[in-house]
Amino acid sequence: MNFASDNWAGAHPAISERLLTASAGFSAPYGASALDRKIEQQFNELFEREVAVYFVSTGTAANSLALAAVNRPGGVSFCHREAHMLEDECGAPEFFTHGARLAPVDGDNGKIDPDNLQAEIMRFPPNFVHAGQPMAVSITQATEIGTLYQPEEIAAIADVAHTHSLPLHMDGARFANALVSLQLTPAEMSWKLGVDIVSFGATKNGCWCAEALVFMHPAQAKDLPFIRKRAAQLVSKSRFIACQFEAYLADDLWLKLAHHANTMAARLQNGIANSKHARLAWQAEANEVFAVLDQKHADRLQQQGAVFYPWNPPRAKPELIGEQEVLVRLVTSFATEPAQVDALIELLG
Repeated sequence: MNFASDNWAGAHPAISERLLTASAGFSAPYGASALDRKIEQQFNELFEREVAVYFVSTGTAANSLALAAVNRPGGVSFCHREAHMLEDECGAPEFFTHGARLAPVDGDNGKIDPDNLQAEIMRFPPNFVHAGQPMAVSITQATEIGTLYQPEEIAAIADVAHTHSLPLHMDGARFANALVSLQLTPAEMSWKLGVDIVSFGATKNGCWCAEALVFMHPAQAKDLPFIRKRAAQLVSKSRFIACQFEAYLADDLWLKLAHHANTMAARLQNGIANSKHARLAWQAEANEVFAVLDQKHADRLQQQGAVFYPWNPPRAKPELIGEQEVLVRLVTSFATEPAQVDALIELLG
């Protein structure tokens, strides 16, 4: 009953098998192989336009290098107050941008409020050297608390960002989970709404180690090859990332895996909603479920084999948990089995 994180899950057999076949023979390194070129073209087809694609090894690297590509002296990037890049990337975005800051923006349900974003950007007047200068806006899809930006919400944030000539970045560590839940295409959830850069995650959804940084405007990434090399993210045997994406995208495997993870989350969420010993903190929309439990009951569940993490309540909802209660995060994945979900639901009463 492992619901700690989709990072705990292994790799899908189709991806493992493709890695094995890719290990034979010789291939040009550093992204120059025929397979690398093939997958880059596939991303063009996936996003329905010419894009620039750069493989990296982690989601943190993708997010950090996305900001580094659009960095400005005294730069400031805007993200939600509880965004992953602000709270859980150990200052990597600031490090790889050589000191650019992340400015928090408030908003309900883990999402940036466009009016709040406008107000925060206005705190940095043009040419006021002491404050620094805005350089980007970043949203997380799905959000850090399992909610989703609806298309109109993304478009509204893009309007604010572009009014100030700022690129809009999407942290898509769970891009596939959001996509299948919203029933959109990659193009419809990104550049057609005004997104300029996407951190396209695959590791959480069945790959071994495969992330891609996708620029909708290739000219925006003109310095990225050098930035990636300097950041030690230019993988020599990059065909081992490319081959994972080949298997991942084939026959819509990536969408099927995300759909399964979301289905398991919905099953779990329904069980919690009917539990005597837990209550839903809010409605999940992807593959992360958040529940409030009595601390003693949470401890008992862990003693009985359930694996999950306690979670800090959103700053906007300090009243969410009582004195003897705990907020927990339960994450499903492509590898989650219905029997595991049902076993946890049974323990929850």
